[in-house]
Amino acid sequence: MIVAIDGPAGSGKGTVTKRIAKELGFINLDTGATYRCVALQVLRNKLSIKDEEEIIKFANNIKITIDSNGSEDIIFLNDEDVSKDIRTKEVTDIVPQVSSIIPVRKRMVEVQRNLAKDNNVIVEGRDITTVVFPNADLKIYLDASEEIRAKRRYNENLQKGINTTFEEVLECMKIRDYIDIHKKFGALKKAKDAIVIDSTNLNIDEVVDKIKDEIKKIR
Repeated sequence: MIVAIDGPAGSGKGTVTKRIAKELGFINLDTGATYRCVALQVLRNKLSIKDEEEIIKFANNIKITIDSNGSEDIIFLNDEDVSKDIRTKEVTDIVPQVSSIIPVRKRMVEVQRNLAKDNNVIVEGRDITTVVFPNADLKIYLDASEEIRAKRRYNENLQKGINTTFEEVLECMKIRDYIDIHKKFGALKKAKDAIVIDSTNLNIDEVVDKIKDEIKKIR
C-alpha cells in the first residue's frame, strides 16, 4: 500500500508521516534523502554545482536502497550506509541546487517509485500525489492556515535555538508557498482525488487518527 501526503510547509506532514509509519509498521519513504544521496556524491567527487551534466550522470547511475530496523529507516548509497553522511550541513547547503536540476528530479522520481515497490509505504512532500505517486492507494492533502503554520515553524526555531521573529517566519512562509506553487516541475497542487485535512484546529494526535481511519477503510 502507498499512502501519499502532500501539503505546504509547516502543515505537519513530516511529524505525522513518522508517527504513522512507526505505529502501522510502514516504511517512511524520505524522498528528500534521494536528493541528498546525489548531493553527497557531488561533494565526494568534488564536482562544481554548475557541472549539471556530470551531476545528471551520477543521478542516473547511483544505487539507492532503504532498509528499516523497526525504529528508523536506513539509507544506503551504493550499498554503503549513508544515513548520517547525507544529513551534514555541507550536503544540506547544496541539496536545493541539486534538486532543482529537472533531469535529476525525473530520475529520482523513478528511484522513489522503485523504493516503494512491494512495500507498505507512507510518503510526504509537495508533489507526491500529483507527480511521484499519482496512483497512490490513499492521497491526503494536509493543510493549515498561514498563521498557524508560521507559528509552528517559529516554535520549532525557538526549540532549536534559532533566533527569528514570528513576522519574519510568516513572511518566509508566504514566499515559500509562492515558490512551491509556481514551480515549473513538481509544483504544490491538490490532487483531484485527495482527501483534504485541515490541521489548523487539530493537534498531531487528531491528525494521525484521521489518516489512520482513512487507511483502515482501504486496507
